[in-house]
Amino acid sequence: MKSVLTRHALRSGAAVAALLYAATAFAQDTAAPEPEAGDIVVTAQRREQRLVDVPVSVAVVQGDQLRDFQAAGDDTLALAGRVPGLYAETTTGRIFPRYYIRGLGNIDFYLGASQPVSIIQDDVVLEHVVLKSNPVYDLDRVEVLRGPQGSLFGRNTTAGIVKFDTIRPSDTFQGRAAMSVGEYGSSNIDAGFGGPIVDDILSFRVSGLYQHRDDWVDNTYTGPSFDGTRGSFNAMGGFDDRNLRLQLRFTPTDRLTFDLSGHGRWYKGSSTLFHRGALVKGSNSVENEPRDRVAYDEAMDNPQAYDTYGTSLRASYDLGGAVLTSISAWETTSGYSRGDTDGGAAPLFTGPAFYGQSQGNVRDLDQFSQELRLASPGTGRFNWQFGGYYFDSRDTTDFYQRRFFLTTPFSATNPNSNNPNNWVRLRNINTSWAAFGQLSYEVVPNLTLTGGARITNDSKSTRLLKTADTGTGAVTYGGRRFVELEDTKESWDVSALYKLGDNASLYARVAKGFRGPTIQGRSAVFNSDFSTADSETILSWEVGVKGALLDNRVRFNLSGFYYTVDDIQLNANDLNGNGVLLNADKAKAYGVEAELDLHPVENFALSLGGSWLHTEIDDPDARVQVCVLGGAVVCTVKDTLVPATTFARIDGNRLPNAPEYNLNVAARYDIPTANDGKFFVSTDWNLQGFTSFVLYDTKEFTSDGNFEGGLKIGYEGEGGDWEIAAFARNITNEKNLKGVIENYMAAVFNDPRIIGVSFSTRMR
Repeated sequence: MKSVLTRHALRSGAAVAALLYAATAFAQDTAAPEPEAGDIVVTAQRREQRLVDVPVSVAVVQGDQLRDFQAAGDDTLALAGRVPGLYAETTTGRIFPRYYIRGLGNIDFYLGASQPVSIIQDDVVLEHVVLKSNPVYDLDRVEVLRGPQGSLFGRNTTAGIVKFDTIRPSDTFQGRAAMSVGEYGSSNIDAGFGGPIVDDILSFRVSGLYQHRDDWVDNTYTGPSFDGTRGSFNAMGGFDDRNLRLQLRFTPTDRLTFDLSGHGRWYKGSSTLFHRGALVKGSNSVENEPRDRVAYDEAMDNPQAYDTYGTSLRASYDLGGAVLTSISAWETTSGYSRGDTDGGAAPLFTGPAFYGQSQGNVRDLDQFSQELRLASPGTGRFNWQFGGYYFDSRDTTDFYQRRFFLTTPFSATNPNSNNPNNWVRLRNINTSWAAFGQLSYEVVPNLTLTGGARITNDSKSTRLLKTADTGTGAVTYGGRRFVELEDTKESWDVSALYKLGDNASLYARVAKGFRGPTIQGRSAVFNSDFSTADSETILSWEVGVKGALLDNRVRFNLSGFYYTVDDIQLNANDLNGNGVLLNADKAKAYGVEAELDLHPVENFALSLGGSWLHTEIDDPDARVQVCVLGGAVVCTVKDTLVPATTFARIDGNRLPNAPEYNLNVAARYDIPTANDGKFFVSTDWNLQGFTSFVLYDTKEFTSDGNFEGGLKIGYEGEGGDWEIAAFARNITNEKNLKGVIENYMAAVFNDPRIIGVSFSTRMR
């Protein structure tokens, strides 16, 4: 292993030396185009550039757009279906979003699960699934980088990146606030204010988010309960999400800038509600299942609560011919989520009684990251950047299984009696280091070549600190108590961008990325050994065209791609419904994405977006456990089963949560009035094509034709300084299937229609 690391280090040193040599070998004699009013500016390559100058498929959602989507209290999952190629869902509540780009994601609900979509907020990578749920507020923009981003952003970006940039402190007093109230007691306040403390030296910005919804789902079960759960009206479904952030910008000299940020989150709510038996064998229809009622006999109404804190320091020093940037960050969280995982009261269903509840506790998590980067100013024909990165995440996580919560005193012969030892404790450590660099050169007028490379070491370990023992304390676990995985990989990308003019370009890109190895330790709560997955690697090819016409009245973005993933990490269930990791030999996909923004006439704007995707698992030997309860297959499996087993062959199947297509449209029409005001009406809709929620092919665990729409009607005054409006989210009250629990034929739904009013204002 040491010799391998030495070779990697030598290659990394050679790459850095080459970058240093190249940095002094080329003259920066031609200035890059400066952004103009109306240009979309992104930081997809770690520096501010016009979108049309970036050889990467990037979708941009402005802060005001996302705030409209979240007016009813939605979280970042509101982006799903509104960005071509991006999908998002959860089966563990607001603290566990799962993102998918171009069909790549991870359906694993394990608290230690890794995802191939990286979430970055203000230059800080959020790796743990709970940290990925940190709300975004006082937001400037969202950038969705599609395809592998392994050179500048690192491992676990095989699918892409969702990058959130908040509004930073400024040298003038500025403020904004958006407030709304709606049905189900929904309320939402998203605000920020700041300005100079000492002119040109010290400035601040304070930002906050408050989201609330009343409990609105009844628990109709009134029968006996083994843990004391009792049904009631308006028992669950609500949440309180409180967030605060303070930023300081200190510029002691013209060359040196410090950006210090600190934030806190205090969240309580309900974990995801599963509706047992909502799916009937042979059909994926959920029309007959009420969304506002469940019948739970356990889990005390699915409580969930997390507190999260973090701080970061960004220091930037202009050396004259280069800029040195350091980003240091620390994040911590703790909390729990408990749920009735069978989604219903066992006595209400025929046959043997099957119960299920569990709770995951992150006792303590600390994530530290450090990046150091040296970059050219980005103003000439030749540009470069290189640097290093270090990441360290450590957490102690408990998993409690059903018998821990039961109230009847322990009995060795009674499976419905309390077992205080029915839980496990795991200690997880993930460290990573990387060295990276990128060169970009305009070889001839209008043709720019860009190449980047990164060497990354990723190490994970899980130690079982406590086993799930019998009620008398007898140890029955026979699996591994410590697992450590490590890998070192190169990732890279090469692209060419040809300018068709100042506002249009063609590009082609090939990129290789990787996701580090993964350990699934939760299995120990069922006395099963850990499961693991080796690293996956991706090779992606992409071409595209982007630009603007007619003084930015027409904007377009079109891309096509093909990729293969070797040793793709997948997640399936065992007979207990517990997640199990596996590697399939390969997966491949191809597709297209398109975005079009139009301003055909004054006071009317229209946005259209769409994606089409084909994904396919390529492994004749890959097989997974299907929907089994009490030894019987309860769903309609269309794949071939391995003889004498309940395992399905999944070769040729599509990836889960990879919609065949997504279509979205948004429109706004303004009616100007006196005093620089205007009435307006706006609407947005999205339509989702065929989607499978599991790895094996079934009739039940799919959706096709899901759609949602929103409407907003209001008045904007004084050139946009304030706005009052009425809105509706999911205006047609569509009940869409968003997820499943297979062995219980349980369904997860989207939120109901919410109608409300909003008010926003800004000071500038």
